[in-house]
Amino acid sequence: MSDTNPAFAGLKITNRLGFVDLLKLSLRVFRTKLLRTLLTIFGMSVGIGTVLFLVSLGYGLQYLLIGRLVTSEDSLITLEALYPPETGRTISLADLEVIKSIPETAEISPVAEFPGEISREELSGLVFTDIVENNYFRLAGTKPDLGFPFTEAKPGFVATAQALELMNLPVANSSIGQKFDLTVSYQSDEATDITEISVPQSTPLTGIMTDDTLTLKLLIPSTLLPQKPPFYTRVLVKANDINVVEKLRDQLIDKGYFISAKIDLVNQARNILRAITITLGVFGITALFVAAIGMFNTMIVGFLERIYEVGIMKSLGATDRDIRNLFLMESSVLGFLGGLGGVILGVGLGQLSNFGISLLARRLGGEAIQLFLTPAWFIGIIMVASVFIGLIAGFWPAHKATGLSPKEAFIRK
Repeated sequence: MSDTNPAFAGLKITNRLGFVDLLKLSLRVFRTKLLRTLLTIFGMSVGIGTVLFLVSLGYGLQYLLIGRLVTSEDSLITLEALYPPETGRTISLADLEVIKSIPETAEISPVAEFPGEISREELSGLVFTDIVENNYFRLAGTKPDLGFPFTEAKPGFVATAQALELMNLPVANSSIGQKFDLTVSYQSDEATDITEISVPQSTPLTGIMTDDTLTLKLLIPSTLLPQKPPFYTRVLVKANDINVVEKLRDQLIDKGYFISAKIDLVNQARNILRAITITLGVFGITALFVAAIGMFNTMIVGFLERIYEVGIMKSLGATDRDIRNLFLMESSVLGFLGGLGGVILGVGLGQLSNFGISLLARRLGGEAIQLFLTPAWFIGIIMVASVFIGLIAGFWPAHKATGLSPKEAFIRK
């Protein structure tokens, strides 16, 4: 029989075929049916690559948006409290002490808003000022786009791009460190009494916020001013941990405050982006399903072409289990290679897209962004799923081949 079919020359099966034997036999398709095998693998790669590409887009959008919303862990469990505007109420020092006394409060960062003036050399201009604490940026989950936030060790102030342009200075790193004279006009609740408070010495600019939607505004630490603000418009309240955020929110609401929390925005964004990711994944899985049908068709055609070979192998002593494992091994190898090609294709297209988008963003004056993000664990799931799809595609041919007797195989030949 071995002379009849050179593929089995010298093959003598006396025991069950081992893993290496099955692997060698399954790789024969690359010699006998190279083009069809490569097309099958390519079809699987396209389907899996599509899934990976679209899901990576969903994860990238989620990471990008939530990353913009949350720049620190503290900001996620921080609530912003203020009295509703229609009440006309402001937050007093006594109110701050009450908020501090709530057991679920870890720390607070009050914010006062007053008009002010910035001047340098012969230039000066009216601006809005936010009088904040040194922990403001950490609790607010924001930071300057250029430069760095002021700290107790490195005092200074942060300005918006519009305020810097008012001083005829470029919105660039070269403006960081320039010193300015600052004045804040404290007003009473009724705006009848106005007290001008000047920073005792020229103050360096530590950071710039480049958002075009922001107004002429300065953020000044209260430690630079010789006198504390008479009242505050809002206060950032950090909870002890994420488990007491809801309880802290309820207590602040009971005291008449209007509450805004980043955790709500994050949860809403996560839900929306999860739906987008699932939708993209469905489109990708549709492409993968079509590719799986192609592999199933390839395995059926391969079985019909190899009925005679199955008869020869059984005549040489191969068991039903050997025949079944051979077909399953072949389909698993095709599935694995299809998955590997899909990962290379999907990740490669994602990285290429990231490069193109970042290049375009830089040319337009923006920042480089990573729009496509592929989690390592998802790549692992893709590879396992690819092998599983291969096993499913090879199950029916393996079952049919197992039920063939040598006599039936030769007759059907």
